[in-house]
Amino acid sequence: MALLTPFVASAVQVQQDKATATPASAATSSSGQGKVNPGSSEKNMPAPGPEADYDKVTYRIGVEDSLQISVWHEPELSTVAQVRPDGRITMPLINEIQVVGLKTEELQVLLTEKLKPYVNEPQVTVTVREIRSRKVFLFGQVHKQGAFPLNSRKTVLELLGEAGGLGPFAKTEAIYIMRTKDGKQTRLKFSYKKALAGKGENFELEPGDTVVVP
Repeated sequence: MALLTPFVASAVQVQQDKATATPASAATSSSGQGKVNPGSSEKNMPAPGPEADYDKVTYRIGVEDSLQISVWHEPELSTVAQVRPDGRITMPLINEIQVVGLKTEELQVLLTEKLKPYVNEPQVTVTVREIRSRKVFLFGQVHKQGAFPLNSRKTVLELLGEAGGLGPFAKTEAIYIMRTKDGKQTRLKFSYKKALAGKGENFELEPGDTVVVP
């Protein structure tokens, strides 16, 4: 079990002394500041939720993603956090932290460093519960239009299949992908027949891509 620094341990002891006269569920001091309680049971840890299906090699944290952050033997520091529009999450003791663009391993290292003033040898695990930031869009002559999740690698043909295929009036040789990079929008021509026959490029989609089927 991780050992708390003397400063935090003293604050915890005060909280434990007060607990003899107040309900054990009290988690804050009279000043309203949250304190770490090293004696808490593991059963108070946030219930682990299902981990999202995603490519751990390419995934980077995005806005609206839901993260489960677990600190070993420290349930008061463990939390489920949704990334806000400003790219930040809030955690006990260390307050706000910028997370957008980081890999989960990078966030684990960052949180470990920030918790060291409060917990000796903190062990942090970050898992992704839900991904809402990675999406692609499909419009035009298809059976299902709209936004589609991009949690792992996906090609244009796979997206079209997920959407139920092309409509009867689709212009198969006029399909294109709109992609924005560095603030500039480009248009990539996609040949459905050639890609289907393995003779043309079946583009791998990137977050934010829009596929248009005239």
